[in-house]
Amino acid sequence: MADEVIDIEVARQKMRQWRDEPLRNSEEVTEFGECLIFEHGNKLGDELWTIYEQVFLASIDCRKMDLATMCLRELKSQFPNSVRVKKLNAMRLESFDKYDEAEQIYEKILEAEPANGAVRKRLIAILKAQNKVGEAVKELNEYLKKFMSDQEAWNELVELYISQQDYKKAKFCMEELILINPHNHLFHQRHAEILYTLGGNENVEKARKYFAQALKLDNNNMRALFGFFMASAHLANASKDVKAKKENSKFAAWAATQISERYQSVNQAHEEEGFLELESMLDSLQIAIPQNISSQRLGDN
Repeated sequence: MADEVIDIEVARQKMRQWRDEPLRNSEEVTEFGECLIFEHGNKLGDELWTIYEQVFLASIDCRKMDLATMCLRELKSQFPNSVRVKKLNAMRLESFDKYDEAEQIYEKILEAEPANGAVRKRLIAILKAQNKVGEAVKELNEYLKKFMSDQEAWNELVELYISQQDYKKAKFCMEELILINPHNHLFHQRHAEILYTLGGNENVEKARKYFAQALKLDNNNMRALFGFFMASAHLANASKDVKAKKENSKFAAWAATQISERYQSVNQAHEEEGFLELESMLDSLQIAIPQNISSQRLGDN
């Protein structure tokens, strides 16, 4: 009996953790959720219905449609007039590519609740699923006029613009995201990558600074470190100003040393091969690694 209680509590705690963080972990959610629902459902109280919804969403992800249908049936029985359950029903229809039926449900919900942002985003998701990217972009822009602080929506708009190779508009979206959450290192990194893609020394210099900021916020961001190296190396080779060329060569060499050291620390078996590859890359960029630069810290740049 003690072991059973522990098992239940461990499973419940895991499910709560995944809801709170939130983490999708769809396979694990269905595994733990099925155990709780079928073996311990009578011990869960009102939390049972939250778990039904959680398992439903995970089942859609995993294409376990029988499980999803069962969860939805129980939720409909318990909450026959719930808008939330109606939305779940429409999501199930989406998973079967029944977009017209799903849209009808969403539109009826919006008639009663015009400010329901989650439903508006589902309608945009349908446009995206049908590869109507232009319409999805238009609707997402309209959505963001009303829900300007929705980071998920801004991120989605960035991806849509990038899919259309409209990097200038993607850059604007990233600037909005950084204003909303200036301490998110991934936003600075993503913004830097877009600037680097746009090209031109001015954009690459800005990219280097945003890569540096991403590193300051998270020193373990290897993608930002590689980006910082590439931007610095580009500027070192492209700049006509001697001071700028020297400064960017120093930055590139610092980043190269950091990359080499971190590569070796996690991949000892291939450290020599990896270092030779790095040296070859540096040689092609005509950048030398000073022997003492690995001890230097990344300063303001």
